Amino acid sequence: MHPVLFHLGALVIPSYGAVAALGLLLALMLALRIAKKTGVDPNRIWNLCILMLFTALIGSRLLLVAANWNILRSHPLWVLSIATVHHPLLAAIAALIAFAVAAVYAGLHRMPLRATADLLAAPLALGLSFEQIGALLAGSGYGTGTHLPWAVIYTDPLAARWSDAPLGIPVHPVQAYAAICLSLIAATLILQLPRRHQHGDLAGNFLISTGFVMYITEFWRDPVGRGALFHGFIKGPQVAAILLVLLGAAFLLDRPSQRILPAPSAPTTQPAPHATSEPTHG
Repeated sequence: MHPVLFHLGALVIPSYGAVAALGLLLALMLALRIAKKTGVDPNRIWNLCILMLFTALIGSRLLLVAANWNILRSHPLWVLSIATVHHPLLAAIAALIAFAVAAVYAGLHRMPLRATADLLAAPLALGLSFEQIGALLAGSGYGTGTHLPWAVIYTDPLAARWSDAPLGIPVHPVQAYAAICLSLIAATLILQLPRRHQHGDLAGNFLISTGFVMYITEFWRDPVGRGALFHGFIKGPQVAAILLVLLGAAFLLDRPSQRILPAPSAPTTQPAPHATSEPTHG
């Protein structure tokens, strides 16, 4: 595939970062659009999304430095290529930190948690779909070997250097499988937005469907670096997927206080009956 999108002189623009950035931009635009439709302050949503973004980016890089501190001390210049390194476990931890910071921000500004989560569900699914397309181009989270006609073959040495992708071996384009499913999830959540029965329904559906996609697609991902547990019976991301499904089920529990009442219909005014005058007889 293509781990490098293009070159600007000596500057290398990685495909993963460029496509993921495009996905973030589109997700942010979608979040602002949904905020306006649902009557939520777009400025609060903008601040919340930017806070989550920078927390996840900075957190993942700091965790990567901490995990490779011994290597960094021996080779300080390695820090220059840190933006091209991707690790699913560190990314997941950074995402959890970002969500925790976002929850604190929402609480301080009295933003309703469940309604805000509904608003962000479709944009998150859209952003994750683009992230998986970037991962496909870069070779990150590559699939297991296969001889199917739609298999992909990585030949660029940078794919092996940055993402440990195997070179010259046909593998499942599992990132494309995930991207297609996440795009469908985003579209479905947008259609469900005006049909919610209670706040939290979209967040619950997002968590359950995304967890299901994560769990299933792991069967086609190479297990190297995926945190195999119980002698390979289950992978780390699959454990996270189960937790997502359980959390989504909690969001879908019926809560009368969170029900969305239908908008009252405008009263119809009946025309006043015309007064009729009785003829008078002399």
